[in-house]
Amino acid sequence: MKKLRKLVRDVASSNADIGELVETLKWGQPSFLPKRPKVGTTVRMDAVSEKPARVAFYFHCQTSLVETFRELYPDTLSFEGNRAIVLDASKPLPEAELRHCLEMALTYHKAKRSRAA
Repeated sequence: MKKLRKLVRDVASSNADIGELVETLKWGQPSFLPKRPKVGTTVRMDAVSEKPARVAFYFHCQTSLVETFRELYPDTLSFEGNRAIVLDASKPLPEAELRHCLEMALTYHKAKRSRAA
């Protein structure tokens, strides 16, 4: 979990559009959201309760994020419905793919406005 937290913070610090993150607990899960409004959507992370060796990044289920991630990384990442990327804690992290997905989530609203313009 510490490595995942660091990954989220690294992604935010390397993208000026994201800027500073607000880190809080939502539903008892560490959650991250850009401090500036209308930039990105919340990213949560937690252990998967029914599968102890698994951890997940959770995304707002009414976005198209997980659908997009599934299209981009069908052979690299595992998913749970339309809300999560599930990772096996015993395997190496697919770091480049996760960075891209986290960046997409943390800039979701900004990117959506850009596409609409």
